[in-house]
Amino acid sequence: MSFVDRLKAYAYLIRLDKPIGTLLLLWPTLWALWLASSGIPDFSILFIFVAGTILMRSAGCAINDYADRDFDRHVQRTQGRPVTSGKISGKEAVAIATSLALIAFLLIQPLNTFTKQLSVLALLVAFIYPFTKRFFAMPQAVLGIAFGFGIPMAYAAILDFIPLEAWILFIGNVFWAIAYDTAYAMVDREDDLRLGLRTSAITFGKHDVLAIGISYTILLVSQLWVAQLADLSNYFLVGWIMALGCAIYHLKLISTRGRDECFLAFRHNNWLGGFLFLGIVLGLSIN
Repeated sequence: MSFVDRLKAYAYLIRLDKPIGTLLLLWPTLWALWLASSGIPDFSILFIFVAGTILMRSAGCAINDYADRDFDRHVQRTQGRPVTSGKISGKEAVAIATSLALIAFLLIQPLNTFTKQLSVLALLVAFIYPFTKRFFAMPQAVLGIAFGFGIPMAYAAILDFIPLEAWILFIGNVFWAIAYDTAYAMVDREDDLRLGLRTSAITFGKHDVLAIGISYTILLVSQLWVAQLADLSNYFLVGWIMALGCAIYHLKLISTRGRDECFLAFRHNNWLGGFLFLGIVLGLSIN
């Protein structure tokens, strides 16, 4: 393999061609940064968290492909991934994941001790998540914890403590991840059943659409609760109502249980997260 081809394989390994995962990880972090700073986050902290989000999502993708290397080749959607197809070795994937995580840890050194301690827990959850599909009926919940760790870390970095609103925001994010990643898992449900893997789409079974609807409801209610605790203005509802519209649209898509529709619903969650961020920005900046 040429040097250029290897670089392309590395880029595919860390999903540079698919930014949706980074955005789903970034939105909750931005919610927290804006709320914790009352709408005026320090630029250096903002930079650290955005760069760290990109690095940790990339590291997570690399370790995920290592963990799933023996399964991905049997799944229609993932059989071309670099590790399972042999373009990159498992050791290379682990080395890349470790290197990216180390860079992310070095990046947060200017932050306080509390944030650094939380980052260790965040790293452990991120590296454990890919293996939970073998034994845990709801790995999407673990993903939600991993994808939401930026929330308590953001509050810790700015306030040096984690208030109640942060934990409500965090729990809401866990249910958001269950919603969008169950839609994602519905795309691969038949393959995962055949391989003996566990996902929320399999666990929920015929109640999958209902479970996603309940998860969206918990997310949206938690956002209203946080808005009240943070004393956001009613302009927050502009973004919240748009997010509600997204959730209804997603439920309509996944009710077909078609692969393309479920995948579209998953990808469209970027807009839902963005609209909630818009609501927080408006609620903080306009009285």
